[in-house]
Amino acid sequence: MNTNTDISQQYLIAGLVLLLGALIVYLIIRLIKTEKERNIAETNFQQLEGKINTLQLESLESKLNPHLFKNILNSVQSHAYQTYFALDKLSNVLDYILYDSRNKFVSPKEEIEFALNLIEINKIKVSPLFELKVKSKVNESESFYEQKLLAPLISIDLIENAFKHADLQSADAFISIVFELKDNIFYLTVSNKISSRSPMVKEKGGIGINTLRQRLQIIYKENFKLDRFTEGEVYITQLKINLFEHKVKMLAAR
Repeated sequence: MNTNTDISQQYLIAGLVLLLGALIVYLIIRLIKTEKERNIAETNFQQLEGKINTLQLESLESKLNPHLFKNILNSVQSHAYQTYFALDKLSNVLDYILYDSRNKFVSPKEEIEFALNLIEINKIKVSPLFELKVKSKVNESESFYEQKLLAPLISIDLIENAFKHADLQSADAFISIVFELKDNIFYLTVSNKISSRSPMVKEKGGIGINTLRQRLQIIYKENFKLDRFTEGEVYITQLKINLFEHKVKMLAAR
């Protein structure tokens, strides 16, 4: 009688072990399937996020050219006596807009040359006595100087905001624009004395610093820094882009 009971218990234990084993196998299969579904969902989300970022970036960049054209043409129109000089610089700017800026990225060399032409056009607005300081602290032997890693037209807003908000009439007024490429990091620092007069409010304005920040965020993620602050009567904007880190992530994403 005890022998039969022991055999029944053994069968019961064996059955429970088989049932437990089957349950473990089922859970493992289910876990693998769930992990695959999660990976597929994550991939689809990343693809969707990429498409959304692309659409946002195209929308932001589509606002650049009309904004730039309008300001340039206003400068040329308001100072007709310098039209020949302005048109020469305008020609260079238009070449950049029509051809180079259609690329996803340009080199620091190309962007700085474009910015210098843009500054020359804006100089038409100010008196010859106005203090405009432009420096390019760039070593042309830098490895990243001619590598296409900068988003085109990235310097427009910082430069044009300085000319828009500077006190152009004050005796001690100034605008300072400094380009720098150091340790594979691109810097643009723009400062100006703040005008005591409020700028004219326009019904249709430019794309603004906030939109620039959105564009930088989409392109460079955490590899950029855009700071704005005042020191006394001086307004300062500093842009920093880590080209090396951006390039590493671009290569890793391929």
